[in-house]
Amino acid sequence: MAKKKVVILATGGTIAGVGEAGANTGYVSGQIAGVDLVAAVPEIADYADVTVEQFCNVNSDDMTGELWLKLAKRIDELAEDGSASGLVDAFVITHGTDTMDETAYFLSLTLRTEKPVVLTGSMRPATAKEPDGPANLLGAVQSAVGFALEDEPVGNNVWVYFGGDLFDARRVQKCSASELQPMGIDFPGSGTADFDNACESPFFDISGVTELPRVHVVYFAVDANPRLLEFASAISDGLVIAGAGSGEFSLPWSRALANVDIPVVVATRINHGVVTLNRNLALAPESVARISAGELPPQKAAVLLRLALTQTKNPSRLAKIFENA
Repeated sequence: MAKKKVVILATGGTIAGVGEAGANTGYVSGQIAGVDLVAAVPEIADYADVTVEQFCNVNSDDMTGELWLKLAKRIDELAEDGSASGLVDAFVITHGTDTMDETAYFLSLTLRTEKPVVLTGSMRPATAKEPDGPANLLGAVQSAVGFALEDEPVGNNVWVYFGGDLFDARRVQKCSASELQPMGIDFPGSGTADFDNACESPFFDISGVTELPRVHVVYFAVDANPRLLEFASAISDGLVIAGAGSGEFSLPWSRALANVDIPVVVATRINHGVVTLNRNLALAPESVARISAGELPPQKAAVLLRLALTQTKNPSRLAKIFENA
């Protein structure tokens, strides 16, 4: 049987980082080319016919909405390319860990293709004494090939592979800033993919979208100045509040929402749990869209709101999109 064709799209991150030889910290991300990362793992050739494309080479904190749009469109373009070399069967994306969950979620909401897409990265740079990137890259390719061999797609087709675990794009988060396995659902390593109950994400057609709406996350804490809401709303098309508990915030913040005339989604700064529309938000004026993020963390609620705003600004329709996400 011919090996599956896998395109590896390199975007940078720690996996392509360079620092002092043998050191795990003090490196610069996005320095090594994707072709060199793949060349360092010759075992990959045993599992797939691989093509490498350097999409970008940045620290994942420098990922942008513009890059997201280009990445999604590039994957769809490659997935539909019937060139002489044959159709692509699957994709692997190397990516920094800091915003990997956001990129994975964005792709799960926007890709037309149902071909598997697996993101991976590392916590140690390529120049570390024992880098974790090579094993993660090999595991991501093996996972992508495994998905490609399935007769039917398994729920969502975008996944994150890290440290021997698979996570679906809707639920994965970076839950540790320092653990070698930072990915999880509620804490590192938790919630390895349940393929029988994989999350299916809604679809947003971005073929005609050239720029995403601006959405900012505003973090609530004790004595947080409510003027933050007014400032953030002046430079935004929508807001996400990272509230306490199940989406709580102070009475001054509730009153400040009277000056906010853009959609507001309420999430929680806590790793786990469902957000309900709290009593304080109920004090807000009727003109404010009162939308619960449900189980989405603030950063993913922002991704969904940015895409939802490309379709509608109607509060009821936006709320329905979040209910079905």
